[in-house]
Amino acid sequence: MAAEFDLIVIGSGPGGYVAAIRASQLGLKVAIVERESLGGICLNWGCIPTKALLKSGEKYESLSHLKDYGLSADKVGFDFDAIIQRSRGVAATMNKGVTFLMKKNRIEVIEGTAKLEKGGTAPKVVIALKAGGSRTVEAKTVMLAVGARAKAIPQIGLEADGDRIWAYREAMAPKTMPASIVVIGSGAIGIEFGSFYSALGAEVTVVEAVDRILPVEDEEVSKAARRSFEKRGMKFRTGCKVTKVSPISREGGGKGVQVAIEAGGKAETLEAEVCISAVGITANTDGIGLEALGVNMDRGHITIDGHCQTNVKGLYAIGDCAGAPWLAHKASHEGIHAAEHIAGYKTPNVHSPIAGCTYAQPQVASVGITEQGAREARLDVKIGRFPFKVNGKAVAAGDTDGFVKVIFDGKTGALIGAHLIGAEVTEMIQGFVTAIAMEATEEDIHGIVYPHPTMSEAMHEASLDAYGRVLHI
Repeated sequence: MAAEFDLIVIGSGPGGYVAAIRASQLGLKVAIVERESLGGICLNWGCIPTKALLKSGEKYESLSHLKDYGLSADKVGFDFDAIIQRSRGVAATMNKGVTFLMKKNRIEVIEGTAKLEKGGTAPKVVIALKAGGSRTVEAKTVMLAVGARAKAIPQIGLEADGDRIWAYREAMAPKTMPASIVVIGSGAIGIEFGSFYSALGAEVTVVEAVDRILPVEDEEVSKAARRSFEKRGMKFRTGCKVTKVSPISREGGGKGVQVAIEAGGKAETLEAEVCISAVGITANTDGIGLEALGVNMDRGHITIDGHCQTNVKGLYAIGDCAGAPWLAHKASHEGIHAAEHIAGYKTPNVHSPIAGCTYAQPQVASVGITEQGAREARLDVKIGRFPFKVNGKAVAAGDTDGFVKVIFDGKTGALIGAHLIGAEVTEMIQGFVTAIAMEATEEDIHGIVYPHPTMSEAMHEASLDAYGRVLHI
């Protein structure tokens, strides 16, 4: 059987659909296989609709501070169903956008579930079609962009049941607004859901196994984030092991959940209406034929080289299924690189600093090495900080929570890390990503003119502070 396509992409998330577009732009005949909805989990049930929820929570919370701005409003409240429907509407709009892009770029969309079998120049793709029946297609190259799903721990009862134990899907489209929630896991997903529900008035308790929240972030940022979230009413239990999650029935027919935890040799039971599981992800690499093909794996993730190639001829893998960091923008970057490599571009190995963002209130964003990471590596570093409380734009906007922290290599002057907490820092972080990618030094950043008044001036001041030149503190 002759190859029907130059490239078949399996999975249409932010890595897969972008890879398909780039390959088509380069003249390849491309098909994309999707078992559910174009755009994948990120667009339909993750990155985009969660930001719609968080924006509603942010707007509602801001109403309680109107007096600070000389404003007032009567009968302040919210329609929970309308908030959820707005979020789903945003996802639907983005889904339509991806559908349009597939048509515009002449990419054939095959709806169904794919499985790989041994083939010629690349594995054959056998698709169980949504409409019924099956279709076998061959291509010169196959790219896996199958993503990941919420991790379950059934042995302790931590498995979404659609009722009282939620994963991200249930947390994004519940039928009613819960009065109390226990969130297990304080990474970006757990903190974002906790922030949203707390903003709407739910009693939120976040449980974390290690001794601080947002454990991948710089320790200074983690501590500041906890203080800010606690001021907003969130509660935390850190250094805790979850031993059992049990749905319960209350007197009078009410439902709830109990979360048994242990910390410091002491047992405690937390109780709430629902529990949200945010303990990590599991790659969607099971059941798609990888074992039979002999694909090299590492703890459930596909092993790839610097061009996203697997050890199997003609098979590439990108995004969450190919390992950390599990971020949409990392998947898109890998997808574009892989598409160009497949098309014959002489591209260097895929490499770029990858920023992490948490869209809570306040926001958290970071890129590069943390202070403790630098110390552990015994690097000679220069560290600068600047608080938003003395930034003119932040004071005028009433957004003074947080700071900017930067880390420079003391020997070369290169920027090697940046850690931010505050309003809209997820927009500001890209400036530091660009600086690290361009190998900027302190002289480069000191010489940049930052517009005034902007919160980005704190980026400049923090960089000056690292070298004893800060102006406004």
